[in-house]
Amino acid sequence: MKTYGVALHRPGADPDVVFPLLRARSTDLCLLVVAITWGASYLGAKDATGVVSADSVVFLRYAVSALACLLTVRFTAARRGQSVVTSREVRVGGLLGVTQAAVLYLETHGVAHTSAAAAGVLMSLTIILTPLAGVVAGTRVPGRLYAAAGVCIVGVAVMLGTGLGADGWRGDLLVLAAAAIRAGHVTLIGRFVPPGPVNRVSLRPLPLTTVQFVVGTALSAPLGLPQLTASPAVLVRPALVASILFLAVCCSVFAFLAQTWALQRTSANRASLLLGTEPLWAVAAAVALGGERLSIKVALGAAMVVAGCWWGGAIEQRSRNQSSPRQVPSAGAVASRRAAQL
Repeated sequence: MKTYGVALHRPGADPDVVFPLLRARSTDLCLLVVAITWGASYLGAKDATGVVSADSVVFLRYAVSALACLLTVRFTAARRGQSVVTSREVRVGGLLGVTQAAVLYLETHGVAHTSAAAAGVLMSLTIILTPLAGVVAGTRVPGRLYAAAGVCIVGVAVMLGTGLGADGWRGDLLVLAAAAIRAGHVTLIGRFVPPGPVNRVSLRPLPLTTVQFVVGTALSAPLGLPQLTASPAVLVRPALVASILFLAVCCSVFAFLAQTWALQRTSANRASLLLGTEPLWAVAAAVALGGERLSIKVALGAAMVVAGCWWGGAIEQRSRNQSSPRQVPSAGAVASRRAAQL
């Protein structure tokens, strides 16, 4: 940034060169902040489950996220003169809300019984599982993608072989199940939200996500709400309030809006590269802020999983570019797919 600041005031500096560089750096920084926020979400969820049950954490996270999104989408719709939500967005969002709720339920219960670092790494398997899920629907994938998946499998085996978490494999297996369901969820979103510009017949990312949050709130209420009404004093505990606000406002609403803004100003490849650093930040937050310790085997397994996911993501993106060189995912499509992970 110092270099660009000097160039901006240097006589003869070309604004057509300087300002695009500044905008590019701002976009990169925005996406990096989103990746850091999502990486730290696993530690936030683990801290919250240390105060109340995982069922209550899921409900509170959904309820606050839904409220914040409802206010945001209502403000946006009023400003643009659009409907708050369309009937198609309600139908599709309702279906996706069910699968998203299953993901968040398993993920939260999993992180309660394993380390935040392990949860962040294992959830990144969605990157490699999503294209493989397309094989079930008859989609052909590059052969090298199976090799990348093999690297991930070996990495997971190394991690599980260490007996992560106080309950052994229980938490890790729950997180793995969440990653598998998330892959199917993202595949569904890919079918409902095809690449292309958002128009009046498209599914808009923010209203679609809002419907999913409302559905998730309704589904999680029967399990999470009674526990909170039985002990209402827990709702004012600073640790719980801070964790829920971070998960709902920062990791859901802010990160979603920030990512949507950034994806309109950069390429899908660059966004994938920056957002793909999420598991690294999950490990960093767990170690630096959560006081977790990584053994050599866990670190090795995590490195293999992350490397395999990055390799698989690059292979899948290259294959997509070659098959459809002119088809670039829109901001709405990519943002909606990542909204599945909130």
